[in-house]
Amino acid sequence: MIPERCSTPRTHRPSTPSRRRTPKAETVTETPTSTLRAVVATPLSEDLCRLIEEREPRVRLVRDQTLLPPMRWPGDHGGDPAFTRTPEQQTAFDALVDSAEVLYGIPDESPLALARTVAANPGLRWVQTMAAGGGTQVKLAGLAGSDLERLVVTTSAGVHARSLAEFAVFGVLAGAKSLPRLSAFKESNQWTGRWTMGQVSEQTVLVVGLGSIGRETARLLYALGARVWGTSRSESAVEGVERIIHPDDLADVIGAADAVVVTLPGTDATERLVSARVLGRTKRGATLVSVGRGTVIDEDALIEVLRDGHLGFAALDVFAVEPLSPDSELWTLPNVVLSPHTAALTDAEDRLIAELFAENATRLLDGREMINIINKREFY
Repeated sequence: MIPERCSTPRTHRPSTPSRRRTPKAETVTETPTSTLRAVVATPLSEDLCRLIEEREPRVRLVRDQTLLPPMRWPGDHGGDPAFTRTPEQQTAFDALVDSAEVLYGIPDESPLALARTVAANPGLRWVQTMAAGGGTQVKLAGLAGSDLERLVVTTSAGVHARSLAEFAVFGVLAGAKSLPRLSAFKESNQWTGRWTMGQVSEQTVLVVGLGSIGRETARLLYALGARVWGTSRSESAVEGVERIIHPDDLADVIGAADAVVVTLPGTDATERLVSARVLGRTKRGATLVSVGRGTVIDEDALIEVLRDGHLGFAALDVFAVEPLSPDSELWTLPNVVLSPHTAALTDAEDRLIAELFAENATRLLDGREMINIINKREFY
């Protein structure tokens, strides 16, 4: 028997209303329906389950918290890896997700589990991923073309934009204000002579990728007085961006930038887009910040330009392979700040994704455009 509610919910901090701006909707519509059977396939507190039910009462949100791993921190959508299910519990979990019209989360955050579920459940209509780059998980699942055709997959893109944009601004400021030099003097108890620092309001910052993260980054940098350029395949105007540059022209313009912020997702089209050639054309002493996906940057070439001082400073939240290898030279370079892919994480993340899901459920039920539908060719 498939449970409809959890009898032993875990606790979670109470939810509060959000003022999150709605991300731009995709031009895809779904046929209106009266109710949705949505199964929670990833850790989600009872408080947030109730928030979804309150915001969209037509969703039947089915969950069994005993079958879900406990979260170790906010945004821990995979849950505690020490958690295991008995064979009976695994059978119950599989039956639960196989009964869904909608999945809140990819089961166990596993592409293999997603592939099994999609094959076993021809009634599955929509999957909401927890990751902004959830298209990568779908691509790794290797779904058949017919299964891809019937599924709508939406991501959490936009939820993390503010926190990542703030990290990007931190990185630009850290480069301008000589953070590595300040840290070294403090470590060695030195009181040095004075020197001039950079001024962001006098700088040109190039934002590589003007999606939700890039647009928010541009807005914040513009507010600081920076001259902001951005790369995009669209010529549409973006708030705070003075100049739009096609990605194919990146190498031709990057040398004019005092700082570069890379926000692009990891796709075939963006693989090592910031190449050795591009990095070699950066302005000497420039700052680079990476908050998109680490595969966008040629990491070996990045290490080279940091090592020889051509690039003055880098603030990196993402890497080509994660966790970053203990042997990577990035650990020892003095002009690098490393963040273990944690810049997006905030206490609000789980609530914001739940609110986004509820909004998308309403759109689906009403036959309106849904938000953040992945491109099934590029999986973004």
